[in-house]
Amino acid sequence: MRKRVIIFIIILFIIICSIMIFNDMKKIKINNEEKNIVDNNKSVELYEEKKVVLDKTNIQNNTNTEISKPKKEINDWRLILVNSENKIPDDYNINLVNIDDEKQVDERIVAELFQMLQDIKSAGIDDVWVQSAYRSTEYQEEVYNNRIERFIKDGLSPEEAEIMTSKVINKPGTSEHNLGLCIDLNYVNYDFENSEAFNWLKINAEKYGFILRYPKEKEEITKISYEPWHWRYVGAEHAKKMNELNMCLEEYIEYLSTNY
Repeated sequence: MRKRVIIFIIILFIIICSIMIFNDMKKIKINNEEKNIVDNNKSVELYEEKKVVLDKTNIQNNTNTEISKPKKEINDWRLILVNSENKIPDDYNINLVNIDDEKQVDERIVAELFQMLQDIKSAGIDDVWVQSAYRSTEYQEEVYNNRIERFIKDGLSPEEAEIMTSKVINKPGTSEHNLGLCIDLNYVNYDFENSEAFNWLKINAEKYGFILRYPKEKEEITKISYEPWHWRYVGAEHAKKMNELNMCLEEYIEYLSTNY
């Protein structure tokens, strides 16, 4: 009987030890799983943080690439930009030819100019003529100063007179008339925009390479008041593209220099 009790105790002890070992192993497994979950979460968080940093870096790099992209230099003589911020190049050479007894233009545009004027008249529009074309810088200075004096006589201060003048006449060396690539038609009068000639030019001038240089809706860009009488030669392909894009010359040069 005593022997059986001892055996029973030993078996019970073994069972209890087994249960305890099993419970300990289960706890270890649970702890390992929880640790794995935590580690995985941390890995995911680190990955997401790293991904955000990489994304920001890529965005910054792309932005820097776009900002640092050099502009293409435009070397086409037809697109020389002359305005208040861009003077005529010091090495600019021009060969002038007469279009009448007094007025001259760059010889490279005379054929298209004559053809355009001839075709206007062939369309039955006779009241159109060139009243101003090439101006030397000396003459441009005279015109500029005369306009300042007129404003002063009208009661403006010298400073106000110069500001007003700069809106309608460029300073010497910054006028397209110094290039020999533009013309003023008829009188310098806004009534010209109501003429048959103006309507014809809006439709057909691009065929001959001419554009309305100072459109009404582009005054803030050109810094020059609307001039329906002022037409500039840029070449037929450029004139058509500028009209298609609804761009003035300043915008078009920027477009060409950044889209290549």
